Amino acid sequence: MELSSQAQYLLDLMTGDRQDHTAWPDVSRVNAVELGTLIPAAYRVGKRDGGARMARFATEAEARTRQPVFTPEACVDLFEALVDRLPARKWADLSVGIGALVRCPAGAPLERLADPARTLVRFLLREKRLDSPFSLLATAGIAGLDAEVAAQLTEGRGPIAVAEVELLLGWDVARRALFAEWAREQSHNASPPLPDVLERLGGLPDHRDFARVTLETAEGRVAAIHAGKIPYRADKAFATGEKETIGRAARLALFQDEPWLPSLLDGLLRGVAVAPTEARTLPSQGVLFEIARAVEDHPTPEAISALRAARQATRHAGVPKQLDRMFKRIEVALAGRVEVALRLPDGRVRQAVGEHTAVISTEGEVELSWWQGDKKLKSVPAAVKRAHPEEVKRLRALAKQVRQQQATLVRALEAGHTSDVTPPYRRLEGQPIADRLIWEFEVSPGEWRSELGLSVPDVPVRLWHPARASVADVRAWREVVQDKELRQPFKQAFREVYLLTPAEETTELYSNRFAAHVVDYRKLYALFKQRGWQADYLGFWDGGSSGEARRVVTGGRWRVTLCHDLLPDDDGYAVTDQVRFHRLSEGAWRAAALSEVPPLVFSEAMRDVDLFVAVTSIASYPEWTDGGPDRLRDYWQAGSFGPLPPSAEVRRDALSRLLGRTAIAERCTVTDRFLVVRGDLRTYKIHLGSGNILMEPNDAYLCIVSARDPHAGLFLPFEEDGRLALILSKAFLLADDTAITDPSITRQIRG
Repeated sequence: MELSSQAQYLLDLMTGDRQDHTAWPDVSRVNAVELGTLIPAAYRVGKRDGGARMARFATEAEARTRQPVFTPEACVDLFEALVDRLPARKWADLSVGIGALVRCPAGAPLERLADPARTLVRFLLREKRLDSPFSLLATAGIAGLDAEVAAQLTEGRGPIAVAEVELLLGWDVARRALFAEWAREQSHNASPPLPDVLERLGGLPDHRDFARVTLETAEGRVAAIHAGKIPYRADKAFATGEKETIGRAARLALFQDEPWLPSLLDGLLRGVAVAPTEARTLPSQGVLFEIARAVEDHPTPEAISALRAARQATRHAGVPKQLDRMFKRIEVALAGRVEVALRLPDGRVRQAVGEHTAVISTEGEVELSWWQGDKKLKSVPAAVKRAHPEEVKRLRALAKQVRQQQATLVRALEAGHTSDVTPPYRRLEGQPIADRLIWEFEVSPGEWRSELGLSVPDVPVRLWHPARASVADVRAWREVVQDKELRQPFKQAFREVYLLTPAEETTELYSNRFAAHVVDYRKLYALFKQRGWQADYLGFWDGGSSGEARRVVTGGRWRVTLCHDLLPDDDGYAVTDQVRFHRLSEGAWRAAALSEVPPLVFSEAMRDVDLFVAVTSIASYPEWTDGGPDRLRDYWQAGSFGPLPPSAEVRRDALSRLLGRTAIAERCTVTDRFLVVRGDLRTYKIHLGSGNILMEPNDAYLCIVSARDPHAGLFLPFEEDGRLALILSKAFLLADDTAITDPSITRQIRG
């Protein structure tokens, strides 16, 4: 195969044919097939000069973020490279070798791999290096050494784990390699997992049957422990390897959304969460948390309910705290499975408790209220507290659960904007949450009509999005929401829209729209997790100060990436960089031109990135001037009062509509960037992006960290980041500046 000049340059560096290495080699310009060709050369680099090592590290780093494609020749070369330096390394990364098999579109030449495979397997068995068992099983299939490998892999393992090994022994090499790819065994240099690997495994009937038998066996063992048929020992219900096998079975069943799973999972989780005695231990913390991690990967409403029941049942002090942390991530993940999340119940409850009635309502905020006849009471009746304390406790817990369900449902509905399959929205018909949203109905082919609520005949339906609407329609719906004082479950009528810019058409593969912003890294990382983005935590170790945050959308068909780097000196700041998009094609992520990204996918992804910057940028911290490094002061000044991003433009529109209803309307003017407030002492310019303040006539900076909320009762159409409320609070405060008594503020105004 003829290589490009850049790929040939890298290959020459690693083979020693070139010595010049004045800069870090650029591997990003080689294509996927060339990357697959370079990887074997990277494995052959030992203690050569710095240029070879730099090219090796650059190639390995690129392989960790992209999907290489291997020709049959590259597959053979990689296995031979793994053998070449085996005596020196005393170890071989079989995960990379087996990963090449599933990334070889033409099919791996197994007969040519047999000799190096036998060398690798025998060496690893002799050295007792069994840390990649499934890659080892796949390699054994190539080498014809199944019996030898099976004997060592099953030794000392529990029967559930042994059964998994026996299942794979009945598979061919290609399916074993696919399983090893899914199991994601420890490998520093493995490529990102194939996006459709679990979908391909789920199509294997014997694997699906094995998953069910595994979970039934686990449930049966736990039931036997509770029945006294198996002696109870804390955290000893399952033997070596069984926890991981049970976790993989749960992941497959959850991914497939198997109808038999809910009742089985409910019994298994309750069983492992509480001891059959009064002890504060449990049969298996490991299996409980492994299944919880599986639910985080592929959540369903029923699995979440089963986990919550297990959390309530356990008597172990630390388990509920750990599960509560996991629930936060699980709820975010469920929002990404819209069609599954819509199975959530609406949660409305009406129940008699003695002579009173408890009602859990879901109109607006979820509320537990108490009634006597037709009269709503202010609190829990004393008689109910005395006579039914446990029922009061249960209803409060139920109300909390309904709030959590509603929050998850809201996130799922919001995620539905970019779904490539229309979710079953009709399940929400008649629910209060649907009545506060704008929907579109296809009244004739290609013609959509927007309506409030779901009370329309049975035609195709989707959520309305301003990116698909005319400017006039957007204005009209904002008027409706404002006039009705309609609190929408998420920002819809006032949602930001992000369109492709000429600059992004020029850069083609990446956007710099939100690059070069200085952010609080810890807050940024927390926001990644909150919004369902995946990212490694950065630190100042080898290559650890640069990273990517990724989110997969549209049912796994598109991926958005935000690059970011820690700033030097380890002072807790990072700087944002490019936003890139990849499309799933033929089982691999391939870079996509921004013009190819569906407009809603692009808009929603950029909205997330805008949120990250708006919330975590140091420009939004009014107190930063007193504590931030001098070297970042120019950025803070520019960002605090610069042009508005789309999120702030929406805020400006909302403020323009709101101000006329306030007592300070005559003192306020909205400009392109500022809310200008005329006080008696000075005139103030509140930036609509950062919320920071300049005072006329000399644009002196006024630091007000927060203000009380004197506009209580004023309807706000959205408060996602609290910035709208904060700006209004500052406006009310400054419009009556002669009444301010805080000396830290008055000194600045009068100074």
